[in-house]
Amino acid sequence: MSEGQLADLLRYRIAEAHETLREAQVLLDAEALRGATNRAYYAMFYAVLALLATKGLGTSKHGGAIALFDREFVKTGLFPPDMSRSLHTAFDLRQTHDYAELVSNPDRATAEDLVAESGTFVTAVESYLRATALM
Repeated sequence: MSEGQLADLLRYRIAEAHETLREAQVLLDAEALRGATNRAYYAMFYAVLALLATKGLGTSKHGGAIALFDREFVKTGLFPPDMSRSLHTAFDLRQTHDYAELVSNPDRATAEDLVAESGTFVTAVESYLRATALM
């Protein structure tokens, strides 16, 4: 992939993350808490996909993307461990509320916290990409 193609892909992924974050906020405002949780996680996931592209990495599995993020970006000190915790929490909540049976919706405070953490996560990834002149 050329540098220009990579830059286009990164811009696309970050735009996708921001759009999904806006969706999370709309759902939160509408009290659709399960949907807000789902979209907050996906905003983070799209940002992770952008990061992985900078290293020529990818995976078809969410757990694999999270593991690669931890290995390539957290363990190396490029991002703090709290970003990993936020991503893992978001993934776990999304899994529970999208796939588990007979599970109640997340409470408002949990959904609000996750949407806020997602915004912080996406902003940090975008700032990193801009600072490294990859985007």
